[in-house]
Amino acid sequence: MNAVYISPNHSISQPCYKPRQFFSLARESTLIGRNPGIQIRGRNVVSACLNADVAVPNTGKTQLEKIKAVIEMEGKFLVGTYARTPVVLERGEGCKLYDVEGKEYLDLSAGIAVNALGHGDVDWLQAVVEQAATLTHTSNIFYTIPQVELAKRLVDSSFADRVFFSNSGTESNEAAIKFARKHQRQTTTNGKEPATEFIAFSNCFHGRTLGALALTSKIQYRTPFEPIMPGVTFLEYGNAQAATELIKQGKIAAVFVEPIQGEGGIYSATKEFLQSLRNACDETGTLLVFDEVQCGLGRTGSLWAHQTYDVFPDIMTLAKPLAGGLPIGVVLVTERVASSINYGDHGSTFAGNPLVCSAALAVFDKISKPDFLSSVSKKGLYFKELLKQKLGGNPHVKEIRGVGLIIGIDLDVPATPFVDACRNSGLLVLTAGKGNVVRIVPPLIITEKEIEQAVDILLQTLQVLDK
Repeated sequence: MNAVYISPNHSISQPCYKPRQFFSLARESTLIGRNPGIQIRGRNVVSACLNADVAVPNTGKTQLEKIKAVIEMEGKFLVGTYARTPVVLERGEGCKLYDVEGKEYLDLSAGIAVNALGHGDVDWLQAVVEQAATLTHTSNIFYTIPQVELAKRLVDSSFADRVFFSNSGTESNEAAIKFARKHQRQTTTNGKEPATEFIAFSNCFHGRTLGALALTSKIQYRTPFEPIMPGVTFLEYGNAQAATELIKQGKIAAVFVEPIQGEGGIYSATKEFLQSLRNACDETGTLLVFDEVQCGLGRTGSLWAHQTYDVFPDIMTLAKPLAGGLPIGVVLVTERVASSINYGDHGSTFAGNPLVCSAALAVFDKISKPDFLSSVSKKGLYFKELLKQKLGGNPHVKEIRGVGLIIGIDLDVPATPFVDACRNSGLLVLTAGKGNVVRIVPPLIITEKEIEQAVDILLQTLQVLDK
């Protein structure tokens, strides 16, 4: 296999290749990502220039010693916010990941529902490479074409009239909090106090920054950082009556709800619940916010999860899968909400830059195709049916639930030992809920053969639940 490599013998100020030549090769290439340079499967060798020696020295260490060294370095230099698994991943292709020892894993975690097109998608790669060599970042002081094009795509495909770009799901929810507060302040008349409070629901997750954290139900996430934003009431997910009664008191600026909860345990709303929220919000002027950070953009088999219910929000937040692994967040709003927001009310230096928007356009254009969405629905049904056939009879399996390719296996015991056993057997899945739910959010490109492989591994590792 030929390689695209970085040469230490040239300087960046004296390029040794023409960018467009690189594009023409990358157009038919698949990123593999092996050291010491960028390995691309292609027809020719292209030398990119860098005034540095990037070769990895041969220290004679075994792979296990290298893994141990990486883990020790992480423990020494990074803030200890992540309980990582002892795997050092090196490259990915499609629905497969490979660690530094070359072990293959079937990836049903997708970077926590991010890698919707899997790893190394050729169209995503082309978009990133071409845009990186053309224009990467300008800030939002200036107009850029990819940002405007992406905004138009999102508006044309949704309930929304306007878009605000951020860098993550939690930032999108922070913006939605500010937009809701500002809207209530702008629209409240007759000397009344504007509504400033919020409703969120049990098992919900809206992010880690202080505003979004205040809307996240897990106490252990909030307690270490109190006091956080006041004025949030948590209600039982699905309790339409309690929500309606509270909304009608006139103090609620916005209701935040996930049509399908991911982190919370793969719980789906009912149409009646969401419609009751919509009706109560319409009656009082409260804004309805759908958080589709994890469940949106094709994961349910519909472009937007709420389309299944035929209930539409005033604000929707997006993030995870949109840019195929690059950081992006989006807040979609109606004109009624957008009209309350003025210059300087909110902003972000990096958000919506040309590089990330070009990547997002490549992802969106693939996922939004009707045939692609139909395939997600079909594969999701097949996956759930196979899980029920193979795992449903196990006494530890309480329920298998979900829509499309967001699936939860609810257990009567902690899921972590099961997840660990799956990883040791070459399958990557996640936990959710109170730690008793196995969360399955594979790349949307997963094949039926890979689904069958995954279910076989899940079945073979079930015995660990008896220990």
